Amino acid sequence: MNAKLAKVFEHIAVNEQTFIDRLMAYVRHPSISAHNIGIREVGNMLVAMLNDMGMNGRAIETAGHPMILGCRNDVLGKPTVLLYGHYDVQPPDPLDQWHSPPFEPTIRNGRIYARGIGDNKGQHFAQLMALESWLKVHGSLPCNVIVLLEGEEEIGSPRIAEFVRQHPDLLKCDLSITADGPVHESGRWSLEFGVRGIVSFEIKAKGADHDLHSGNFGGVVPNPIWALVHLLSTMKDQNGRITIDGIYDDVLPPGAPEQAAMANLPQDHHHLLKELKISQLDAPLERPFYERTMFYPTLTINGITGGYTGPGSKTVLPSTASVKCDMRLVKNMSIDDAFAKIEAHVKKHASLAACGCEVQFIRQGGMEPSRTSIDSPFTAPLVQAMTLAQGEAPLLVPSVGGSLPDYVFTKILGVPAFVTPYANADEANHAPNENMEIWRFITGIKTGAAVLATLGG
Repeated sequence: MNAKLAKVFEHIAVNEQTFIDRLMAYVRHPSISAHNIGIREVGNMLVAMLNDMGMNGRAIETAGHPMILGCRNDVLGKPTVLLYGHYDVQPPDPLDQWHSPPFEPTIRNGRIYARGIGDNKGQHFAQLMALESWLKVHGSLPCNVIVLLEGEEEIGSPRIAEFVRQHPDLLKCDLSITADGPVHESGRWSLEFGVRGIVSFEIKAKGADHDLHSGNFGGVVPNPIWALVHLLSTMKDQNGRITIDGIYDDVLPPGAPEQAAMANLPQDHHHLLKELKISQLDAPLERPFYERTMFYPTLTINGITGGYTGPGSKTVLPSTASVKCDMRLVKNMSIDDAFAKIEAHVKKHASLAACGCEVQFIRQGGMEPSRTSIDSPFTAPLVQAMTLAQGEAPLLVPSVGGSLPDYVFTKILGVPAFVTPYANADEANHAPNENMEIWRFITGIKTGAAVLATLGG
């Protein structure tokens, strides 16, 4: 560890309680993008915070919620790192399942409980405190930094791609780092190189113009729920293979570096089965666990509605039904291609499966996949930084199963993108009693500081 970083670590240690107090004050302010609650107020707080620490903060308007931008160019010839995060949070519902109010942060057993503490306020706040610590101790940063904080991540980041395309001059960087998500389920720190993309869609089926008596009309009038059941059965088989024509055409198997990284990841699937109270994993059983979550697409039925599902019995033949689905995408797949193939499959099979019902396919939105090579020249300095701050080398995770808008960095800006999670594996993000372990928050500040040092060389 160089002397300058050691002094920053000393500053962080002395100011731990101050950082905790400020974080709790920050997450006390709701910023729910889905409901447009508190977004501008929190955005303004961030602009003031960036300006106070010398990061030239400003809010840039979009057609939706503002993007918050800060920058500092202190060292000519050194790399520029873009630190991405999001200041919007999920709605707190259901409120009756919280053990303390979601926007009244509470400390219990070494954790802060509050909506947004792990996803993502606590994590990007740790990045900001790393920047502030460097500037307070040394007056400048060891590398150049851009901070980009989004206000719409929790509603699918619908405008970030347009924003990045419109402002490449403001976002010119050598790499991006996102502090988001949980660490590995084993509790080990991790460096992540990719995320899966996603497309969401709905299929609606319509039969008669109103519900009918199942005895008088059953077997005569088409049933839209059966139409959807038959149609869905043509999209995935019992062996777990998606049967949509061409859907695997662009799927790449993991290479040698990815295979080696996966082999090094701790695996305790028996514990997972016990925790989730299931008897076995989904098919295909022969496919390794991490290959499934990192390198293969999925097709998930999110929910089916139609007919009567209340108490007791109602012998009704429903007139309408709908199903909502998502497909997770892996590297080399694209939103447009996936939608086209799914829609073509529905069109091809609906006439036989629908049995006279009208079938409608509705695209709902998506996010492109992203993956950076483990062989990136930035891997070594990031591993070095995380080891310095965290006390052990991080796990290298080729990709995670969820989705983040990393594609705007890899595919639009054309730079490698990395994810360095700071939250505990059981952070309960998107759920009641969201939490973050305090020691991980403080370690996140140290990690952010160490990353700046190693990138600055």
